[in-house]
Amino acid sequence: MSVQVEGKSFLTHLECAACGRQLEADRVWNLCPDCGKPLLARYNLEAAAREGFRPEVLAQRPGNMWRYREVLPVREAQYVFTLGEGYTPLLPMPRLGQKFGLPGLLVKDESANPTNSFKARGLCAAVSRAVELGVKEFSIPSAGNAAGALSAYAARAGARAHVFMPRDVPEPFVRECRLLGAEVELVDGLITDCARKAARGVQEQGWFDVSTLKEPYRLEGKKTMGYELFEQLGRLPDVIIYPTGGGTGLVGMWKAFQEMEALGWCDGRRPRMVSVQAEGCAPIVEAFRQGQVHARPWENARTLAAGLRVPAAIGDFLILEALRQSQGEAVAVSDEAILDMTGWLAREFGLLVSPESAATLAALEQLRSRGWIAPQEQVVLFLTGGAYKYFPTLTLD
Repeated sequence: MSVQVEGKSFLTHLECAACGRQLEADRVWNLCPDCGKPLLARYNLEAAAREGFRPEVLAQRPGNMWRYREVLPVREAQYVFTLGEGYTPLLPMPRLGQKFGLPGLLVKDESANPTNSFKARGLCAAVSRAVELGVKEFSIPSAGNAAGALSAYAARAGARAHVFMPRDVPEPFVRECRLLGAEVELVDGLITDCARKAARGVQEQGWFDVSTLKEPYRLEGKKTMGYELFEQLGRLPDVIIYPTGGGTGLVGMWKAFQEMEALGWCDGRRPRMVSVQAEGCAPIVEAFRQGQVHARPWENARTLAAGLRVPAAIGDFLILEALRQSQGEAVAVSDEAILDMTGWLAREFGLLVSPESAATLAALEQLRSRGWIAPQEQVVLFLTGGAYKYFPTLTLD
């Protein structure tokens, strides 16, 4: 399959986020073989800048995430298995902003992606690069949206997807994956239980594990949200509020800001990052408040926002590092507030969003009420997915 993709990848190597070990990029890796922590893709940014990778060249490129090809990992265009992901709307919200005294309030609507969520970005990058390296079968534990995205991109690439989801996920997630040709196994328990099941297939069948931050390239797709924000605004906002389960989107954007500085696109003024979790599963919030480097696994995790029901994240130290380096914050919100905001955004503003997305608005309400955000600041809420697949479990008045 051939697609129109401009530019070339300046990928050079992989680097462990914890111990710093460097690994060659052109072979299949999951975690660091020394310490078992996530691997990060690194690029020759100086060469990319020298060869003309600048914001002004992007206007002539296709409106998807592959417009940032120089800082994405796929080397040959024939392996870019795109469905048009990325370059989602950044919407001014003057009436919503007026409610909170924030005239500069914006939302980034990731539901416009294929399969209705931001997960399309990460799985497109991961599947494309892995297939380029010879992978034919994938395994993923998921609360729903990542499973749908893997299923779609595996089908697009002619590969096979093996999906493990909690038995209580809304039925549309299961049907979506099966319709896309994935093999689906429902598991009693949480996403951590699904991960243990998925790991058996990886060990016994040789499937490639695309769990959150357990391979290097989902992060690369997610980071394009940061590049897009800069391109669409012409600058970076003051505050980004992001719903956090595994945290790849938040970590990915922080990586994008680092890269843009090295490219000479922007100075060192980055947004304050806000991680939003549910009160029934808030390991990052708890670790942030206690000054910990790692988060303790959350016991008896429960929340109606399935994507936030992640008791332990392998990239916890990267999430916490981004929050602290940015002088950001971590906020826990109630399921009641999430439901209220889901309905309010739909009725009053025409936004049909997932519960995870609505959690960002509940967090904004908290932060404004205690003065953490000033009226003149530009704030971006990330609406990471749409509401449609949650309809069987959403009970809104």
